[in-house]
Amino acid sequence: MIKFLKYMRGYLRIRLWGFSPERFMNLCSNKGILLWDIVREGDAYYMCISLQGFWELKPILKKTGTRVAILERYGLPFLIPRLLKRKIFILGLLLTFVFWIVSSFYIWNIEITGNQRITEDVFQSFLKDNQVTVGMRRDALNISELEKQIRRQFPEITWASAKLDGTKLQIDIKENDAPIVVEKPETNPGTDLIAEYDGIVAAMIVRSGVPQVSIGDAVEAGTVLVEGRVPIFNEDATVREYEYVDADADILLEHTMDFSESLSLDYIKKEYTGREKESYYLKLGSKTCRLPEERPFLVYDSLMKETRPLALEKLNIPVFWGSVTHREYQNTEHLYTQQEAETLLNQKLIDFLADLEEKGVQIIEKNVRINRNDTSWVIEGAFLVREPVTGRGETARMDTGNIDSTGETDE
Repeated sequence: MIKFLKYMRGYLRIRLWGFSPERFMNLCSNKGILLWDIVREGDAYYMCISLQGFWELKPILKKTGTRVAILERYGLPFLIPRLLKRKIFILGLLLTFVFWIVSSFYIWNIEITGNQRITEDVFQSFLKDNQVTVGMRRDALNISELEKQIRRQFPEITWASAKLDGTKLQIDIKENDAPIVVEKPETNPGTDLIAEYDGIVAAMIVRSGVPQVSIGDAVEAGTVLVEGRVPIFNEDATVREYEYVDADADILLEHTMDFSESLSLDYIKKEYTGREKESYYLKLGSKTCRLPEERPFLVYDSLMKETRPLALEKLNIPVFWGSVTHREYQNTEHLYTQQEAETLLNQKLIDFLADLEEKGVQIIEKNVRINRNDTSWVIEGAFLVREPVTGRGETARMDTGNIDSTGETDE
């Protein structure tokens, strides 16, 4: 606090020398003139003195036979005259101050938190329909009415709160956490497990349903492996009725699987020429202002850099400026070498095998080869695999009235 007061009133750094500098400092103390940061170097003394105290030194200097020289000036009384000489700086400072004051009367950012099922775009569209937008005046916003409109428009929102934090409108919402009950149509159980391809049953564990095949059987696509119609027998071993269930089993079918991918012999590669052109733009909210420009090059790509001053970021004012660098390139044709082609095709094979592994497919044998024809590189593979059966079909219904005493149906 003392340093601040000294700065506001102004002070000097002086050099003192002469006949009796010690008496000079004693007389200053008697007259209440404050001296500080006193340093002696040879026959001279260096010290700080207030601006007001400096104007009272003349009789003391004459009495003690000493002299002073001003080395440095500090404080507001010396700063203001220097600033007044820089009219453009003062004008810019005033305009900045006015800009900050005027900007604080507007909303420059809208932040929404707590929305999960309601997308940001939907909520922004709702705010726009209710005239709540970036750039509107703070005093034009009715907080309580906005909260009512949010709850009225979105029944799934159980709580909504809006508040102004500086130039930012903060909207916090809470959606209904209760699960949404979806009525499922009633379905009668009864599905079969069906082979989706030709193969041999390699493994089978049945949990529900009636197995129709055994391990080692060769089956064709569409064959029912486990039936969802379970017979219920009388005491005399005749069928009384059927119960329908969803067949559940782990079945692996061993079969062959083919794989084929191709790669063109040549490809197009970008080669940059080193020629670049740069343009600049100013972005105000969602509007971008830039000077009209011609197409810089015949073929090019663009690199954009965007920044915002820290002061505007703290005020949440959506003002940005940036640059766009256009880089010219040429499309050149290259041929794949054998090593490059094999690397790319093998990566496709690895992706294919990884996809099979995610599906639970076991690879027993594989035979892969890479060839080149007139137009492309080709990778072909034949695999012996064991794949889980996932195919399902509706179980055929049987009328229990057509079951005779032997358990057979009447045709």
